[in-house]
Amino acid sequence: MLRPSTTLPRRGHGPLWRNPAIRALIVQAVLFLVLAVFIGYLVHNTLLNLEARGIHTGFGFLEGRAGFSIPQTLIEYTSDSTYGRTFVIGLLNTLLVSALGIVAATIIGFLVGIARLSPNWLLARLATIYVETFRNIPLLVQILFWYYAVLRALPSPRQSLSLFDAFFFNVRGMVMPNPQPLDGFAATPWALLVAVVVTILFGLFAKRRQASTGKALPVYWIGLTIIVGLPLIVFLATGSPLEWTLPEMAGFNFRGGVNILPELLALWLALSIYTAAFIAEIVRSGILSVSHGQTEAARSLSLPEAITLRKIVIPQAMRVIIPQMTSQYLNLIKNSSLATAIGYPDLVAVFAGTTLNQTGQAIEIIAMTMAVYLVISLTVSFLMNLYNARTLLKER
Repeated sequence: MLRPSTTLPRRGHGPLWRNPAIRALIVQAVLFLVLAVFIGYLVHNTLLNLEARGIHTGFGFLEGRAGFSIPQTLIEYTSDSTYGRTFVIGLLNTLLVSALGIVAATIIGFLVGIARLSPNWLLARLATIYVETFRNIPLLVQILFWYYAVLRALPSPRQSLSLFDAFFFNVRGMVMPNPQPLDGFAATPWALLVAVVVTILFGLFAKRRQASTGKALPVYWIGLTIIVGLPLIVFLATGSPLEWTLPEMAGFNFRGGVNILPELLALWLALSIYTAAFIAEIVRSGILSVSHGQTEAARSLSLPEAITLRKIVIPQAMRVIIPQMTSQYLNLIKNSSLATAIGYPDLVAVFAGTTLNQTGQAIEIIAMTMAVYLVISLTVSFLMNLYNARTLLKER
């Protein structure tokens, strides 16, 4: 008896355009070709317009003489320096205010975020007022407030506000003692580097010891002691090779010391306080995301609240906090470009401002400025993503 075959007849391959994979490749190739033609048209049209106006392209202008002064320089600079030097100075000033702002905003944000969850009614309400006030006022307005309403309202240098007769606040900024390293000071930074390495190795040892024996070591206190104590011992053993130059009033201004511009102070305060308001809410949401059963289990073990927060709640909350905090760090770095409103010599003001006005090389200068912010942002994102990967739960 013959049974009917259950095998379907084999079909041919058919035309290529019916294959979904082939169609996807064709569509992508067409889109790439259209984009390349469009970009080529823009470049060609731009070059023609620049040539018609007598503007030469290229980066040769970076070797030209700048001819203008910059009020704050972290490296040596004179008016005879090149435009390439102005680019480096603007970049360093941007990195300086961004780093200071990130550190201050993180500390303030964590403290305010934890304070918002405090059982102390007054402390929690003060933290709420802080968040709702500073995150709802535009950042530019806050920068202008700190600069014009606070720092520019300080007295003249002769009537400076004094702190310990070493720190002076006036309309020209803050003047503080200037440390001058002497012979033998080079050993102190090396001691600090060694202390950091030893602390990291000790932390790894303590982690493995706790995993095998269940006994925890006071890593934070021992690490802090090593990082502070070893450089201090080396510093004292070499005869304290550091001399402080105190500022002194000479004429109508101070002589000696380090003068911190009011533009830097205003921008730093505004960026830190504004960003900290958002970080505080991020920290609060991260802590609230931790299951309440975790804190109840800690209380059942009679763990103190501080240890519960530091050992149990915060480590689990960091998985929620880190991605959002990364966005706030990037916003702070990009918002530092608002420094042009008060004349702080950052990358935008010095390079994309004065240098662009003098050279007219708009395409090259704007492209370099955009590339710098892109590289900084990608670097910060990469480092934060590395840390975020370490805080994720690992499946066994």
